[in-house]
Amino acid sequence: MNSKELKIRKEKTKDFRAVFTLIREAFKNEQYSDHKEQFLVERLRKSSAFIPELSIVAVNDNKIVGHILLTKLKIISDKNVFHSLALAPVSVSTEYQGKGVGGKLINQAHKMAKELGYKSIVLLGHEKYYPRFGYEQAAKYGIKLPFEVPKENCMAIELVENGLNGVNGMVEYPKEFNE
Repeated sequence: MNSKELKIRKEKTKDFRAVFTLIREAFKNEQYSDHKEQFLVERLRKSSAFIPELSIVAVNDNKIVGHILLTKLKIISDKNVFHSLALAPVSVSTEYQGKGVGGKLINQAHKMAKELGYKSIVLLGHEKYYPRFGYEQAAKYGIKLPFEVPKENCMAIELVENGLNGVNGMVEYPKEFNE
């Protein structure tokens, strides 16, 4: 694969079946997975948290080889409700893993989210992978997840300078995450 062949674009309805298969295959051997990420994406597409511009695919040689989804979430403190995004999941077909596809998807998703006016993203992910894109432990901002996870896997990023300034509290995921 050369990077000229890789196209990053918004997901289309006709991509849904290929994306479903891609996600299932990408997470098939993942140790820390319930292997149901593809169903989560289907539920989120039908939810009020879904933002069509932030469901993005990577295409190589007319084949979908990667997908990323950002959806709306809230961070709730005693005094305020802050709007942010959840990154879940990012999927790359096994034959394209380790070739920069995930990074291109993450960077494009960040760019699109920023253009749409979003200031931050929260994720639960690999502590060695996401920091290279600017993610930091969410605890630094006083952001907590509503379930027990190692703090190094709970991360956040400011898409704009001071995008998490004054933001703290408990993440409230869309209900589709819990179904």
